[in-house]
Amino acid sequence: MEFRTQVHHIHNNSIGGIFQCLVLACYHYSERVKHMETLAYNFLSFTFNLSNSQTLSFKFPLHQVRYSITPATTLSLRMTHSHSSQNPVIEQQRVIIPNKHGEKLVGLLHETGSKEIVILCHGFRSTKADRTMVNLAVALEKEGISAFRFDFAGNGESEGSFEFGNYSKEADDLHSVIQHFCEANRIVCAILGHSKGGDVVLLYASKYHDIHTVVNVSGRYDLKKGIEERFGKDFMDRIQDGFVDIKNKKGVEYRVTKESLMERLSLDMHEVCLKIPRECRVLTVHGSADEIIPVGDALEFAKIIPNHKLHIVEGANHNYTSYQTELASVVLNYLKETLRQD
Repeated sequence: MEFRTQVHHIHNNSIGGIFQCLVLACYHYSERVKHMETLAYNFLSFTFNLSNSQTLSFKFPLHQVRYSITPATTLSLRMTHSHSSQNPVIEQQRVIIPNKHGEKLVGLLHETGSKEIVILCHGFRSTKADRTMVNLAVALEKEGISAFRFDFAGNGESEGSFEFGNYSKEADDLHSVIQHFCEANRIVCAILGHSKGGDVVLLYASKYHDIHTVVNVSGRYDLKKGIEERFGKDFMDRIQDGFVDIKNKKGVEYRVTKESLMERLSLDMHEVCLKIPRECRVLTVHGSADEIIPVGDALEFAKIIPNHKLHIVEGANHNYTSYQTELASVVLNYLKETLRQD
């Protein structure tokens, strides 16, 4: 297997510019492999095709890579397999999409060349680099289905300020992403969200009615729950002053405003799910040993969503720590079934 960089912009075709691309490629490569259970190859090779038809190639042990990130370069990573007739050619492209507030949403497109594409949505205080997001994107790649994982505004690399709650705004972010790919003549065949992202994709389905397959992985049914567990029993009293700063050992981690808390508490997922059209197929996946959102929430979704399938992963915790393969298998089987129906 070989990883190639396809360079779109190199400043002045200089060696310095080339190495800007090289170090950014190392970053994207490391982001990919650090979530994989094993690393089968110890060497990395890069080929740069310059505008004057010259080519520069690099090959070196991965453990010797040292890199920094610069915003000047846009590139994609292309992964080709020795048995190309049996496996799709995969490219990872960094894509920037403005939301309706003008904030830049940053994502990675796992491009297999398929017209269909699946959009993956991360959870609370997470990013597109979350292990579950990466592993699901890779699993889709292997089936020849393109996937796009991105950071909601205020998270990861995307612009904007982090806000607690923010479900409606994140559903609107997702709408901007879907519009982007529809305008590029792609078919968004499914949207998938994990944890808070599961609630966001359900909210999206109830609001926009343009996506017909939704996968809710460990979403929360009762949004009034989980507040005291995360912030303490006196949290509601403390936030009456307007906000509460959530601190860690390094200082303030993030701020919860009273307005953002009220937005979450006012969101009734029961009412949301009743507005999901019957023609929209919904899969809910939940771990039986989820320590953050109880499995009972999944059972509540199953009661009220009209076109619904439920799969409980026995023994899995909230992050599917030892069950990533089973999660991917459940999701892929469902998506392939729905694609056949379409």
